[in-house]
Amino acid sequence: MRENTLLQFRAEFYNLFNRANFGVPVTNLFDRFGNRVPNAGEITSTRTPARQIQLALKLVF
Repeated sequence: MRENTLLQFRAEFYNLFNRANFGVPVTNLFDRFGNRVPNAGEITSTRTPARQIQLALKLVF
């Protein structure tokens, strides 16, 4: 490459170690009719997405 040309490489990692941050558990113990909710206390989601990697290459001239 010439002197006035620059090649940049970039790597971005999100949640690199893929740790789960769990969402809030279901807090309703009973429905509006007084019946027990079958999934009470279960965690049904995560707050953060899975591991993501983004790569970029930039040519400046």
